[in-house]
Amino acid sequence: MSASYDVIIIGGGVNGCASAYQLSKSGKKVLLLEKERIASKASSAAAGMLGAQVEVNEAGPLFELAKESRSMFPQLQPELKELTGIDIELVQKGMLKLAYQEEEVLSVIETIAIQQKLGENADWISRDEVLKREPELGPGTLGAMDIPQDGHVNPEKLTHAFAKAAITLGADIKEFVEVYSLQEHNQAIVKVETSEGCYSGDSIVVTAGAWSKRILSGLGLSLPSYPVKGECFSVLTDKPVLESTIFTDSCYIVPKIGNRLVVGATMVPNTFSENVSIGGLASLMKEAIRTLPAIEHASFERTWAGIRPQTGDGLPFLGKHPTITNLFIATGHYRNGILLSPITGVLVASMINGTKLPEYMDAFGLDRIQNLQ
Repeated sequence: MSASYDVIIIGGGVNGCASAYQLSKSGKKVLLLEKERIASKASSAAAGMLGAQVEVNEAGPLFELAKESRSMFPQLQPELKELTGIDIELVQKGMLKLAYQEEEVLSVIETIAIQQKLGENADWISRDEVLKREPELGPGTLGAMDIPQDGHVNPEKLTHAFAKAAITLGADIKEFVEVYSLQEHNQAIVKVETSEGCYSGDSIVVTAGAWSKRILSGLGLSLPSYPVKGECFSVLTDKPVLESTIFTDSCYIVPKIGNRLVVGATMVPNTFSENVSIGGLASLMKEAIRTLPAIEHASFERTWAGIRPQTGDGLPFLGKHPTITNLFIATGHYRNGILLSPITGVLVASMINGTKLPEYMDAFGLDRIQNLQ
């Protein structure tokens, strides 16, 4: 089997599907290859937080990227629903970053000052104000950073919406097709060898998350990245107990539809094991009960783990391969894959279509690899 496309995307997570959507939207003939099912790895394991101001808390290119991507969700929700019928369940009821120790208070207040200087909406609220807003929270907090613009989505539905929208616009998406190798000739990828046969494309995009390093290793490129397992669990409550998403230094609690609470996540580096450990689960439960005592009486639903791609400097890789002219890479989003997916799709399409890129893109290029080894 041999078929040719304008763009071949390797990896069917949220960023691969977002890229397929934006490229298809621009008129490209796109093939996306996924070795399992769409959204089968980190994209379905995520809590779906859009924590532009809580996950990224200092000025710089990543903060700019995160803010821009977050701003795209209100328009993206109806756009994807019209194309696919899928509601990505965007909720924008804000986030509270709790502080329990004096040093945490100082750190949070410093972050607030930085973000206010950058024009972002963030304020310190006292313990009494926190408990007035979220009365089910435990009394131990000293206060919180109030982030009204952060929110969350359903990550699995978002990924499937991107994929279905891409298909609607003409893309081919093949599940259970594993990429064996990328064949290079004269500094270009001329063939993608898969379990189903060979494909060729004018441009190749690797969006395989924590598995991107393996795919690229045969091309003389060793990404300074590593997998980080995040363990999570969910519970069901009889009635709503939270409105805001809650974030602490040890866990987060995200209120979903149907009185469901998602609690995460541990950080276990350098493993591809998706097993959930008793120790990891116990630490999350302990912190969750301290944060939200009512959770102790909730009905346990399930546990899971996702493997997230972290890089040597904490910044994603978004750019062209240093020597292979038609190979593009979008990986290393770590805990921000869902948040960054809209802008990642747009930037991948811009790179391939040759349109102007924002200045902050220099910070995410692959030429920095030699400094991270």
